Amino acid sequence: MRRHYDKLRVLIVDDHEVVHWGLRALLSSQDWVERCLVASTAETALEMTERYEPHVALVDLFLGDASGAELCREVRKRSPITNVLLFSGSGRMSAAAARAAGASGFVSKGLGARDVMSAIRVIGLGGQVFGEDATAAEEAQPLTEREREVLALVATGATNREIAAQLHLSPHTVKDYTRNVFRKLEVRNRAEAVQRAQRLGLLA
Repeated sequence: MRRHYDKLRVLIVDDHEVVHWGLRALLSSQDWVERCLVASTAETALEMTERYEPHVALVDLFLGDASGAELCREVRKRSPITNVLLFSGSGRMSAAAARAAGASGFVSKGLGARDVMSAIRVIGLGGQVFGEDATAAEEAQPLTEREREVLALVATGATNREIAAQLHLSPHTVKDYTRNVFRKLEVRNRAEAVQRAQRLGLLA
């Protein structure tokens, strides 16, 4: 669920000082950041989570001997308002695995600074970011509950008539919903809609 905050508290969890310095410098220059905290160990990260309740925690997937995925679960347990964005420079993680760990997203350290900042903000406001489409996730128009239902059925390969029967709607109404989904996701057809929705974390 999307949240609305004027400014976000951000926690960076990484065992490399250069990463701390770079991200802290970037985040401190953003007018939507209230406070930027850093932690080099899982223990320190949990202490800061309990003390400051950050809106978003950027957690390295490989934190020394600790697991970023396991830390994600503990962060979420200690501070339910904290959404977690996992990131890594040497590994990949599927959207399903990231969600199973309680994370709202996963991005690569290879992303550009603008995309990383965008992903952090999206996660802090309650959105999701999976893959390389961080900027698009922030800019994509939100779908209504009915549009999400139609999109989910589109992803199964169902026709408009089949979707209409399942949702108790007319085929014409389904066509209108599908057109709205295409417009909001800025795509031209069903295949592109499903691919874009998967990148944005809109499909399970």
